[in-house]
Amino acid sequence: MDMKALVIEKPGNAHIKTIPVRPVGDLEVKIQVKASGICGTDVHIYRGEYLGSYPVIPGHEFSGVVVETGKKVTRFKPGNHVAIEPNINCDNCHACLNNRQNFCEHWDGVGVTLPGGMAEYAVVPEKAVFNIGTLPFLSGAFVEPLSCVLHGVQRARIQMADRVAILGAGPIGLLLSKAIQLQGASDITQVDKNQSRLELARTSGARQVCTSLDELDLEGYDVVVEAAGSAFLMEQSLRYVRKGGTLLWFGVPKGDAQVTLPAFTLFEKGLIILTSYTSVRNSIQAVRLLESGRIDVSALVSHQLPLEEFSKGIEIIEQGIEGVLKVVILPNGSF
Repeated sequence: MDMKALVIEKPGNAHIKTIPVRPVGDLEVKIQVKASGICGTDVHIYRGEYLGSYPVIPGHEFSGVVVETGKKVTRFKPGNHVAIEPNINCDNCHACLNNRQNFCEHWDGVGVTLPGGMAEYAVVPEKAVFNIGTLPFLSGAFVEPLSCVLHGVQRARIQMADRVAILGAGPIGLLLSKAIQLQGASDITQVDKNQSRLELARTSGARQVCTSLDELDLEGYDVVVEAAGSAFLMEQSLRYVRKGGTLLWFGVPKGDAQVTLPAFTLFEKGLIILTSYTSVRNSIQAVRLLESGRIDVSALVSHQLPLEEFSKGIEIIEQGIEGVLKVVILPNGSF
């Protein structure tokens, strides 16, 4: 059986190819991919800036329908609607045995080192698959990014009535806002240069929105979250967090980015500075929050494109045009 797949041969070089669908192993599931989101990590892989093994079929944020299961698969059957957790850990190394699976010493990633969801079909381990029931496929494609957001928010230990500033109002910044509201924050201020994104941030629950850092209160926030992967914003975040507060640097910077911080200010402010890398068993939480409607992602999808327009999707994201938020690829056409 053959399929169409988007293959990144090397940085900046991606083509649609017709290739065989890999046979399904005993503990694997074959998924007909319905929706596959383009993530910032996919952009980095496409540009050769971060992770990625070449050639690779990208796509680690996807949902679809089970069409075949391996002989030893017990949790799924053909017809099930599913999403995936792309981080494949060994369960046996020192990190895994201490419940730090995101730092697995033998890690593989669907869509990063293994074939991903920018194809008509994907074959993945059963343990990486989650049932999404009647959840729309577009929402199912948010299970992975939302699981990462939930991990970061849990690390930040946001308290009831905290004042929070979020630097960035792209899809991840908006997801962070929604999750932080569920933690009980009393006041969220969101910053972005894009006015249309700020309007969505306001309707999504931010009490205040602004287009410039100059509008923020100096040392006015219990928690400041960097959500854009900008070294400049990481540095500036120090100015707005209160003494004894928390910085969460969540966005993914370029691999060669450098951050310079004033050492005495760090000492004087007594801060907690956190970063957050992927997730740790947060997928079921993401599925439940999406199913319940406590987190609604329907407004975050700005573009639905065919597989052949993957490169266009990358360009739209990089240039920040056409009101872009989340770009989702539909490898098997509309549904």
